Amino acid sequence: MTTPQHGPYPPPGPQHGPYSPPNHPAHPGPPYYGCVPYPVPGPDDFDHRTSTAPLVATVLLAVFGPAALFLGGLSVMATDSCGSDCPTALTTWLYLIYGTIVFGGVLSLAALVTAWSLPRKVRYWNLRRWAALATVAPSVLVIALVFTIPSP
Repeated sequence: MTTPQHGPYPPPGPQHGPYSPPNHPAHPGPPYYGCVPYPVPGPDDFDHRTSTAPLVATVLLAVFGPAALFLGGLSVMATDSCGSDCPTALTTWLYLIYGTIVFGGVLSLAALVTAWSLPRKVRYWNLRRWAALATVAPSVLVIALVFTIPSP
């Protein structure tokens, strides 16, 4: 008695799932169990998302920057009624607003230039994200300070 030849296929045996190779035991899990579906980029690989954080920071700065300057300028006019005998808390708040406008403007410009000029590598992704956050932070802080000015 001769055994039938199956060619390149294995002999018929227990049925497996559609993604399991016939010589592999059937087990639950995805078809590529144990494999990484996407390769993990190395620190020196090119990052294709490099312009996302600086672009979002630039758009937000274009909106929040003029709003901070406008509201900061209006904050002094809103407190004109107290004259020279303004409370100390109010004058401290106004100094804080204008200090943040001046020094925060320089910080925003430096952080924006840094976010756009970092090398396009994966290793600088976190630094680029933090620089983009530092770009918008002073403007948001000025707006928050203006809306929480103590009453005269």
